[in-house]
Amino acid sequence: MGEQEIPGSIQALPLKQGVEHNEWSNWKWQMRNRISSVSEIKDSLNLNSKQLAEMMLVEDRFRTAITPYYLSLANLEDPNDPILKQALPDIRELEMADFGEADPLSEEDDMPVDGLTHRYDDRSLLVVTNACAMLCRHCTRKRIWNSVDAAVSSDNIDKMIAYIARTPIIRDVIVSGGDPFTLPTQRLAEILSKLRAIPHVEIIRIGTRTPVTVPMRIDNELCETLDRYGPIWVNTQFNHPNEITDDSAAAVDRLIRHGVCVNNQSVLLKGINDDPETIKVLCRKLVRIKVRPYYLFQCDQVEGVEHFRARVSKGVEIMESLRGHTTGFSIPTFVVDGPEGTGKIPIMPNYLISQSEKMSVLRNYEGIIVGYREAGERITPQENRTSSGVASILAGKRSCLVPTETKRMIRRNRNEACPRM
Repeated sequence: MGEQEIPGSIQALPLKQGVEHNEWSNWKWQMRNRISSVSEIKDSLNLNSKQLAEMMLVEDRFRTAITPYYLSLANLEDPNDPILKQALPDIRELEMADFGEADPLSEEDDMPVDGLTHRYDDRSLLVVTNACAMLCRHCTRKRIWNSVDAAVSSDNIDKMIAYIARTPIIRDVIVSGGDPFTLPTQRLAEILSKLRAIPHVEIIRIGTRTPVTVPMRIDNELCETLDRYGPIWVNTQFNHPNEITDDSAAAVDRLIRHGVCVNNQSVLLKGINDDPETIKVLCRKLVRIKVRPYYLFQCDQVEGVEHFRARVSKGVEIMESLRGHTTGFSIPTFVVDGPEGTGKIPIMPNYLISQSEKMSVLRNYEGIIVGYREAGERITPQENRTSSGVASILAGKRSCLVPTETKRMIRRNRNEACPRM
């Protein structure tokens, strides 16, 4: 890796007050003025000496980087603020580090070339930098954090691209990191142009959290570059409704107006978004700013993130609260990224209750159990068969089992009692 040109250190507390607008809205200023240690904001956070010492001890192993913009979204007086929890070091990163692994997804085991993971047949992932605008405490790739933000060398990137060029099965390339949008636009353009020159590369995806952590990075120069090398899909990561702001909405809008599709890949984080209402509000707000909720990831088994890991059952509960209760295209797929490179595994509530050759018995979002006739089958009630419950549906004696009260049935009865206007 070669040292990247953007990083710098702050000279003063980076609050928005007293900062010129043209500075605040400049992404390079945001990068230069990142908070690199909690000691720089200890007074604003009202940390006592023990808390500060613990956080600085964590920073010896897992460093800190927070943009002034992202910090400005937080309530600094609330230790449970969802912004602060994602940004500030926590002593549990060390206390529970032995629960996780450095590379739980075995990305490096599937690297035919340093920095390139080829796991799924038609897709490959390139790590082009270890730098991020903000170092998220739940990061899957904490193992690549080090003391210097660095871009992957041109020689290394050329080796990755050469592998893709000689592997025609690869049609979809994910450019990742770190965060590729921390690279200078011209450097990113060089990478994209080389990928786009490969005939069998149909789609280029870019994984970035800059629309969330430093939305001013999504400037016209960058958007025009992405448009030039499209089709490009951007996968970003909004984890909480508080991260959706006018600035982030404007960044997304610029991308979309330049032909870039934007998906969201949230991470299920204990104490941050692990409740149905928070995820429902998040998904609805994402759709309002034209971002498709794509995945809700179970937090990976990474060293230093165990305290963020909610139970898989919590994710299933959240999905149960979304299906049928909000717009279908605003519902993400809940997935577990399996250990040892086993890939993404979708986890959903069980809506298939039972089956016979003629009938499937399903459960809808209201808890209604319903029979669904298979194609070409005639269902004749089996009068000589004693049955109740689900068995009565399979026997053709009834079409569904309806709970005593559902919101929809109450609404229907109310409508029937009142003449239509």
